[in-house]
Amino acid sequence: MSTVPPFDPDLALQRGRQALQIEAAGIQAMVPRLGESFVRAVQVVLACQGRVAVMGMGKSGHVGRKIAATLASTGTPALFVHPAEASHGDLGMVTAKDVVLALSNSGESDELNAVLPVLKRLGVTIIAMTGRAESSLARHASLVLDSFVAEEACPLNLAPTASTTAQIALGDALAVALLDARGFKPEDFARSHPGGALGRKLLTHVRDLMRSGADLPRVAPDTPFTDMMREMSAKALGVAIVVDASDRVQGIFTDGDLRRLVEKGQDLRSLTAATVASKNPRTVSAEALAVDAADLMEEARITVVLVVAADGTLQGAITINDLMRAKVI
Repeated sequence: MSTVPPFDPDLALQRGRQALQIEAAGIQAMVPRLGESFVRAVQVVLACQGRVAVMGMGKSGHVGRKIAATLASTGTPALFVHPAEASHGDLGMVTAKDVVLALSNSGESDELNAVLPVLKRLGVTIIAMTGRAESSLARHASLVLDSFVAEEACPLNLAPTASTTAQIALGDALAVALLDARGFKPEDFARSHPGGALGRKLLTHVRDLMRSGADLPRVAPDTPFTDMMREMSAKALGVAIVVDASDRVQGIFTDGDLRRLVEKGQDLRSLTAATVASKNPRTVSAEALAVDAADLMEEARITVVLVVAADGTLQGAITINDLMRAKVI
């Protein structure tokens, strides 16, 4: 075992910066080389009636898993197939309707090259991503995406570093071109990420979070002020909703309205719900996105929005706390 030299912080910083520069240069050098084969690859995947089966060994395999995940989450059905396992049965995961994206910097991975003839007999279109245009992988492929880098970021020029970064970047370029060609929208992305912040914002509707039924503090217009306050306290929403006999919203009374009445020194006992309620409360549709309700609250500086039907009938109420619990905001 070699002797470990004393740690040199200046040298460590130098190596780190050098690695970033080498990898950035490798990606930058690919830009002018991106051409007709890339366009054809996009067209082939767009026309694919099956899935993109991504393959790669070692570090290229790790990159391949990432590329498959990125494709799948941006509208292109994809999966990762391990080349070694493919030789022992997993090749059955690939059908004639699929496209294979094969990754190998050298293009001479034994495990990968072993399954290429079988894939060709199956009639599968093979897209190679390799750093060597004259490699065995490139010769077997229908299309070649050039991921060549002049040097690795590794000081020994051995560990896959710049080459794997180039593969990731080229995979991202393919995914971005495909999602744009498909007209992929944020709503589509959200459907693939229902548990993420974007998914919650674009998939959660007001109807999913609103309070309804007996949880709503309803009062009639002629309800005495003291009875209205009892209803507000019982339902703990900080509001009382004034509705007519047909349950159509007539107004709203809030904790803020109560404070203002107290500050004026008004005799509260003589008042009714109709005389103190605000006549045009902020409302939202049950079909609206919850994030739209959040925007309305922020704009109006309120904490509760009423949910009403097109005819003005009360359907529910949604509070800022409801939105926060659902992590919409």
